[in-house]
Amino acid sequence: MQTVPIGKARVSRLCIGGNPFSGFSHQNPARSKDMTAYYTPEKIVDALRLAEEAGLNTCFMRTDDHIFGIVRKYREAGVTLQWFAQVSQEKNDPDSWRKWLNGAIALGATGTYIHGGIVDFWYANGQFDNFREALDTMREGGVVAGFAGHKPQAHEWIRDNLQVDFQMCSYYNPTDRSKHAAHIETGEKWEDEDRQRMIATIQTIKTPVVHYKVLAAGNKPIEPSFEVLGKAMRPGDVTNIGMFLGDDPDMITKNIALFEKYVG
Repeated sequence: MQTVPIGKARVSRLCIGGNPFSGFSHQNPARSKDMTAYYTPEKIVDALRLAEEAGLNTCFMRTDDHIFGIVRKYREAGVTLQWFAQVSQEKNDPDSWRKWLNGAIALGATGTYIHGGIVDFWYANGQFDNFREALDTMREGGVVAGFAGHKPQAHEWIRDNLQVDFQMCSYYNPTDRSKHAAHIETGEKWEDEDRQRMIATIQTIKTPVVHYKVLAAGNKPIEPSFEVLGKAMRPGDVTNIGMFLGDDPDMITKNIALFEKYVG
């Protein structure tokens, strides 16, 4: 698998994402429970090992006690994937992102980025000092630094105001995060107009972009979604896709084949 530079790291152009490991299906509660039931810690480590053996070198996973334990476990098992840590916050503690960011740095994350829901909320509510504080913490911690987000406007502000290593752009904006940053599992929408708007914004961003939710969390047909991805990705960009091996144990190799067919 080809790698490209993002900050000080070299990242495989296809990476494995952690939403299925944490039960964020973006489909329905039953589907989410299926994911957490299947993905025991041992099976998560097995999936990460399979990803590495197939040529991927980076995983994107959230920051919480469960995933911190997984990171330790996969390293003890000899898996050497780089970890890009999605800095989240506890539901009733909007300041807890600081704890998780510092925790990810202490645990040796290669890269860190603020969760897209938090970024959308900060941007909508003019909390620009939080962006600067987070970036300063990342720089002081020596990690590759970025921000995720579902809103093109937030990414345009980041593009114009912050010196980051990467921007992580969601193809879809499933829920409004202007009132609160937390994930909402019901009532999500997957509009192609949102995808086209984000893809247009991606073309204006000077740093590498991590394309994510490119399959609308499994809510859109897979092969046509890869075809769109192939037209949108620039040479220095990467994509991050969650993979639920409970559906298909060969999903990693099949996704690599589709990536190579449509992206190269």
